[in-house]
Amino acid sequence: MSLADEKVKLLEQKALDIRRSIIEMLIEAKSGHTAGPLDMTDIFTYLYFHALKHDQKNPSWQYRDRLVLSNGHICPVLYATLAHAGYFPLSELNTLRKLGSRLQGHPHREWLSMLETSSGPLGSGLSQTVGMALADRIDNGRTSGKQFYCLMSDGELDCGNSWEGAMLAGKEKLQNLTAIIDRNNIQIDGFTEDIMPLNPLADKWRAWNWHVQEVDGHNFRDIDRAIGEAHAVFDKPSVIIAYTIPSKGIPEFERKFEWHGKPPTTPGEIEAAHKALKEIRTMGGKVESPHHS
Repeated sequence: MSLADEKVKLLEQKALDIRRSIIEMLIEAKSGHTAGPLDMTDIFTYLYFHALKHDQKNPSWQYRDRLVLSNGHICPVLYATLAHAGYFPLSELNTLRKLGSRLQGHPHREWLSMLETSSGPLGSGLSQTVGMALADRIDNGRTSGKQFYCLMSDGELDCGNSWEGAMLAGKEKLQNLTAIIDRNNIQIDGFTEDIMPLNPLADKWRAWNWHVQEVDGHNFRDIDRAIGEAHAVFDKPSVIIAYTIPSKGIPEFERKFEWHGKPPTTPGEIEAAHKALKEIRTMGGKVESPHHS
């Protein structure tokens, strides 16, 4: 069943709130990554405010779904989403990357009990998630009801560990595992297809026995359909290749690989970020997600 119009509007408004928090965090910290957090906001919003089984009052709830963030450097979107979901106060977001803060430049599980893993080394998250899903099968059989999600970057697919995890998941037919790839086509030093070409990306995953879908990563109905279809597949893991716009929400920064790993710091950059904040605040619930062509 597709998302109701009212639910889509609520998710779009929540995504605006989270994007605003991300921009404010980066300006305050003067450090951090801009492109990935902003382009993955809609995916995180959909998961935490619609799809995931989780309990902010009981982060260790045994029946929760598991979400692993493999590309830990986009943690501003994780932190902002968790705060808006009620896991900790919004005011704590202002401590991003500051000495003594729980909100470091890569997520650290010992400081944030709601995290499933600490993440930093790229390419590790999928293998970790595969291990979790396999352990759940051993402990509870194939009908535990838990879903396991791994959120990944396209650039980290340069790392061989990602493909080792993909092979094992396909071999084991982990039907409760869904990988979501941020296909923003950039990495820290250029465009992915210039640095280390990934295409034909979908065919590579099919070769490892995965169910593959390609979606607009900013369209909640597309995301919803893809997650629903992934849950309906019972003989293989699923991968959703989500096409996104790097730095979505700050027009001056969008689609520029230079914003992969830096925040707004110069007067002109900060002015552009504040302009985007003003636009976000005035849009309210009127925005509609563009459809990827």
